[in-house]
Amino acid sequence: MGSGPHCYPLYQLGNPQLRIFRTNFFMTLVRPGREQPENTVQFRIPMEMTKFDVKNYLQSIYSVPVAAVRTRIQYCTNKKRNHKNQRVKRPDYKAAYVQLAQGQTFTFPDIFPQKDQTPEPGSVEEIQNKFLEDEKQKQKADPRRGGVTDWFGL
Repeated sequence: MGSGPHCYPLYQLGNPQLRIFRTNFFMTLVRPGREQPENTVQFRIPMEMTKFDVKNYLQSIYSVPVAAVRTRIQYCTNKKRNHKNQRVKRPDYKAAYVQLAQGQTFTFPDIFPQKDQTPEPGSVEEIQNKFLEDEKQKQKADPRRGGVTDWFGL
């Protein structure tokens, strides 16, 4: 068998035909690190996948209207070291920015919506907030120490 990105079963006379076409690609939808336009969706894709593959994949399998695809390769560093002091490298990956067609927008679903910040008086949250405020006050540096840290005994 050829060891390329596309390993299809070899066609031989008399063998059963493989009629189903499933891609051997996995695209991961990722939340963008910096702000994207609302018609752009970011994916993590394998290195072998091309822009055309991304477009065909989304249009034929998920029938998502795609206007344009931009890709970039994220090279990851190998600065980290493990417990044996060997260098550890995170695998490189390719990022695809898919621009949706026909004025379609995509916003990442807000899984953890922010609650209203002002808790009602007497509730557990209000007591917790008060406690946290007190803790913050305690952690503030003593102005009389003149910027000398706490662990340095005076």
